[in-house]
Amino acid sequence: MQNQIGIIVYAPDMVDNDDRPLAIVRGMERAFPGLRLEWTVTDMGGELVHLPQRDAWVNHVTEEGESLRFVCNGDENDPVTLWGARTPALIGPGGQAQFHCHADLPHTAAVAAAAPAVLEAVAEAARAFWGHATPFDAGVDIVSQHPPRRGLPQLKAPSALRSPEIPDRLGWLCYWSAASARIIGFPDQARDAELLSRSRRTASGGWVVRLTDEPLDLDRPDHLDALKRTYERFPEIGGRSIP
Repeated sequence: MQNQIGIIVYAPDMVDNDDRPLAIVRGMERAFPGLRLEWTVTDMGGELVHLPQRDAWVNHVTEEGESLRFVCNGDENDPVTLWGARTPALIGPGGQAQFHCHADLPHTAAVAAAAPAVLEAVAEAARAFWGHATPFDAGVDIVSQHPPRRGLPQLKAPSALRSPEIPDRLGWLCYWSAASARIIGFPDQARDAELLSRSRRTASGGWVVRLTDEPLDLDRPDHLDALKRTYERFPEIGGRSIP
């Protein structure tokens, strides 16, 4: 886990015959040349199982609360995994149920280079509100709340946010849908020149925003400062603009 880059996106809840699970799998494969997610693991023992009918298997949701069945690349040395689940409305932001999708990739130079495209592909296929890609260690510090680490701000719990379009935290790479960008006020041409220099627009009108050129490492003062500045710029993130 400590040598991984994690991707998480948050999207509208699943519907009957939803086509997003397979679109996410295929999109991630297209974004990462050579990746094939054609394996899963057994519930008992965690043994690898090849999926000769992968597409049909992904589309066949069998458990309540399941949204995207666990798939991986079958490589125990450099594992790439992908899965999804659902958050019930009772604890969802704005009282709305959500679908959240998780991918973990080895923290290598090749993955770091492909990460913006992978995040974009997964988020766009999921029709996500927002998401992020972050190295494991930095991600742990960002979500820590009791108390927050490294002088980072106190963030509200996702269930306390007034809308699912509001990101509850930042990451190394941030995906903001068009709706999320509007809510947080991005971009402002005068205030966001630095972020815009490391951003790109997506086909749906969203944004992939890179906080630092290299993967976020909060032991580096310049990286920690970049994260803090971005939180200061966008107080809506984490629900901090509302008392």
